[in-house]
Amino acid sequence: MSYALEICDIHKVFNRGTINEKIALNGVNLNLNPGDFVTIIGGNGAGKSTTLNAIAGVWPIDSGKIIINGTDITALAEHKRAAYLGRVFQDPMTGTASTMDIEENMAIAYRRGESRTLRWGISSKEREMFREKLATLGLGLENRMTSKVGLLSGGQRQAITLLMASLKQPQLLLLDEHTAALDPKTAAKVLEISDKIIAENHLTAMMVTHNMRDAIAHGNRLIMMHEGRIIYDVSGDEKSRLTVADLLHKFEEVSGSEFANDKMILA
Repeated sequence: MSYALEICDIHKVFNRGTINEKIALNGVNLNLNPGDFVTIIGGNGAGKSTTLNAIAGVWPIDSGKIIINGTDITALAEHKRAAYLGRVFQDPMTGTASTMDIEENMAIAYRRGESRTLRWGISSKEREMFREKLATLGLGLENRMTSKVGLLSGGQRQAITLLMASLKQPQLLLLDEHTAALDPKTAAKVLEISDKIIAENHLTAMMVTHNMRDAIAHGNRLIMMHEGRIIYDVSGDEKSRLTVADLLHKFEEVSGSEFANDKMILA
């Protein structure tokens, strides 16, 4: 069985040779099996979002390889990697076009990667499919398909963005602190929807989070990063038995320092 994702010894240094030089990724190696849902935690600057940006091709890596389902995408431009990936960002405003209807946003996501034509109209078959997908969110949005997305709450927008990111069955779904800007109750609802979409579509997913409890509660595997490296990788029953105290202890044991991110501990 081939891996859904292979990250092979990737390195990235920003501002090399200057006073602001920053080693962002320092030999990251990671293999994901199809259907893995991995949560990623670590302190500020640990390399969590940088790893997702490397996969998405936001900038080129200095060395190493990134392979999705056997296809080496290391040299592919960011817009060409979009055919393989779905992504949801921290800011609910990022993933949707606020001046367009819900159904128009869905149509753009559904037609991603197809050749552009002058024909724009949404067919009745597409509309019905969008309605069914929206109904699964349990937010009543299937009855508001002609509402402008800009009128929705942050949680509703993130739920729609998740749906849009999964419409084309991406080979890898990237969730970059996608609940960090939401209040706790809304964040819990969006995480519940995330779990449902990933499970029902059998997606392989990576979720960066600053919340240790969420990292433990969601997914089948957890990795901890520190100074551009993966320092802990746990899955299955061992992961499900973890506590926040266990994670803090493991961080101190592996890194030789105390965890210095109050936001993550208090979350």
